Amino acid sequence: MNRPAQRQHGFTLVELAIVLIIFSLLVGGMLMTLSSQQDTSNIKETEKRLNDIRDALLGFAASNGRLPCPAIAGATGIESPAGGGACTTSYAGFLPAITLGITPTNTQGYAVDSWGNPIRYAVSNITVNLATNVITTTGGLKTAWAFNPALILPDLRVCNTSLGIAGAGATATCAVGADLSNSAVAVIFSAGKNGGVAPIGADELANSGANRTFVSHTQSPTGAAQGEFDDIVTWISPNILFNRMISAGSLP
Repeated sequence: MNRPAQRQHGFTLVELAIVLIIFSLLVGGMLMTLSSQQDTSNIKETEKRLNDIRDALLGFAASNGRLPCPAIAGATGIESPAGGGACTTSYAGFLPAITLGITPTNTQGYAVDSWGNPIRYAVSNITVNLATNVITTTGGLKTAWAFNPALILPDLRVCNTSLGIAGAGATATCAVGADLSNSAVAVIFSAGKNGGVAPIGADELANSGANRTFVSHTQSPTGAAQGEFDDIVTWISPNILFNRMISAGSLP
């Protein structure tokens, strides 16, 4: 007796398309989650590096009686000039990783963040009783302290927005009420994930200029009022620097 032929069941093109769409959505979601986790990890690691750098700078000051000058672009991670004094650039330099003995660095010797971008560094260049660059000159802080510690007034500004920043160079100031610090001795910062390209947002541009003002706040997207911002910024206050140097016997 002949049996009726059995029908072969399989996926239709429509069913295959639906499966592929669902698979793509699942993979896309996983990739987005992994990317977000990596970004969070990079931010935390960079914050840790900045804190370690801050400690290294304080240790350098305790041992040498001064803070190092920034390294300049297109050279190496050695302070410029070597030995400190009148810094080649006070506001728009890089962390002198070779001078400080800090790692990790890139092939030129600049300390880098988790994205491989050089970490920036600025230092106050104040004058006390006609003695210039006392913070980066060997014995400068000790001499200024002996004259009058109340006159040692570091002047780097950290603002919570670039909006309203006035002046330029050594006279730049935050808008009224926008100061996070108006007496920072040094500022250290990472340009964040987008640090490999030129900044276009106003807040990030403020951190790339040759001014004594810097901007720090939580991350903001491209469409924010002052543009995208993912810089990670920290700074050293004078009290922390002086207390470390006093404990080490570098002051008074």
